[in-house]
Amino acid sequence: MKALPVEPTNAPVAIGSRIRAARQSQRMTIEQVAEATGLTKGFLSRVERDLTSPSVASLVTLCQVLSISIGDLFLAPETHLTRLEEAPRISLGGEGIIERLMTARSERRLQMIRAVIEPHGRGEAELYSVDCEVETLHVVEGSFELIFSNQRFELQAGDTVTFPGREPHTWANPSGDPAVILWTLVPAASGK
Repeated sequence: MKALPVEPTNAPVAIGSRIRAARQSQRMTIEQVAEATGLTKGFLSRVERDLTSPSVASLVTLCQVLSISIGDLFLAPETHLTRLEEAPRISLGGEGIIERLMTARSERRLQMIRAVIEPHGRGEAELYSVDCEVETLHVVEGSFELIFSNQRFELQAGDTVTFPGREPHTWANPSGDPAVILWTLVPAASGK
């Protein structure tokens, strides 16, 4: 079998921002990394800005100090694009609401749901909760009312509320205009 020829590229591999992110996640300064690796601050700064490429030996040392694998520096980021018109419709309950899942179905770290609520649309009559740690609600357009057992928030476009995901609540669109809401659930609610 004949091997397919692969043309090499002279385009540099940009790993500097990943090295910087790893350093920052370790809460290390360039000075601390320089001291731990024996590399100069200036060299590390140029590496982080992709102005120079480290040797294999320097890269191995740098990755050991930053507790990352060399392979992680070269992995393509896992991305998923959801276009509004292609986002799957879901139903978490309520009347007069169209909900679309804006994150990938496979995403487990968080879930974003875009809801368009008709005038006077409303959630369940009884308070309910969602199986997640944190819930964030952001009003994109219109007005919205978030109702807890002992508290009620009247929200307008631009307002955001964050609360424990398992806190019983319900909601309503009190106005004669549609409302657009973004719900973010962290981590993604189970069973969706």
